[in-house]
Amino acid sequence: MPENYAEIDHRFTYHPTKDDQVSRYVYLREEMKSLAHKIMEACPGSRERALALTKLEECNMWANAAIARNE
Repeated sequence: MPENYAEIDHRFTYHPTKDDQVSRYVYLREEMKSLAHKIMEACPGSRERALALTKLEECNMWANAAIARNE
C-alpha cells in the first residue's frame, strides 16, 4: 500500500523516457510478443488462453512501469 501522498503522486505522474529506456521497452515488448505467439500456438482457443494473453499484456505494462517509475 502507498505510504503517503507523495507515493500516490509518483504513481500517477507522467515519467518521460531517458537514456536507454526506449530500447528496453522495445526489447521487452518483442520478447512478450514472441511468448504470446507461442501461447497462441500451444494453447487451444479458450478463456484460459485469453487470460494468459491478458496477463502477459499486464506483465508488459508492469515491467514498463518498473523502468519508468524507478529510474
